[in-house]
Amino acid sequence: MIKHISDTHTLHHDIRLEEGITTIIHSGDSTSSSNPINNQQEFESFLQWYANIYVKNKVLIAGNHDWWALKKYNKDKVKDYGIIYLEDEEEYVDGKLIYGSPWTPTFGNWYFMKDRSKLGKHWESLYEGIDILVTHGPPKMILDLSHDLNHKLEYCGDSALFKKVMQIQPKVHCFGHIHNSEGCYNQGFRKINNITFSNAACVTDGRFDKGLTSQGNLLD
Repeated sequence: MIKHISDTHTLHHDIRLEEGITTIIHSGDSTSSSNPINNQQEFESFLQWYANIYVKNKVLIAGNHDWWALKKYNKDKVKDYGIIYLEDEEEYVDGKLIYGSPWTPTFGNWYFMKDRSKLGKHWESLYEGIDILVTHGPPKMILDLSHDLNHKLEYCGDSALFKKVMQIQPKVHCFGHIHNSEGCYNQGFRKINNITFSNAACVTDGRFDKGLTSQGNLLD
């Protein structure tokens, strides 16, 4: 069984680990603080927890909040914890090909973001045959409803990613980034064209201090 979590924002210790989980996938944003030192400390706490949970395979990509942490803990250091860290790369995990990428459309001054006009070129590296695609953000109009800066509802996912995912047809697409918020329920599953889409953001937008509002999603 596979457990998918995302956007735990320092609340990883509250994640429940069900019996029978052999692989856990985290779609980024294990940290919260924009302060460089605090962000690195948060990431260290997460790595220690993730490395020591009793799950065989631990897959991780970064999110936009994890910027200062990844300046200190490059991907080789993360892998030293026994974690499968993917940054525009793939790895076979128990016979399943998993590809991970942290990039999302630019919104504010965060890390692992690109202008929407450049993301189409970036996603050209994706290919057919991927079993589980892991990105930080969602494709357009799939579990991605949120508020813009003027508090108007909009589908804020990546249209170039949607187009590519429909083309390559992974079995599962795991992501987070877009949390539940007032009037918007994004956490959960959706199935389109035999692709299972999973948004596992575990906290409510802007209310990280209120604790987890989701325990993530179980796959398989």
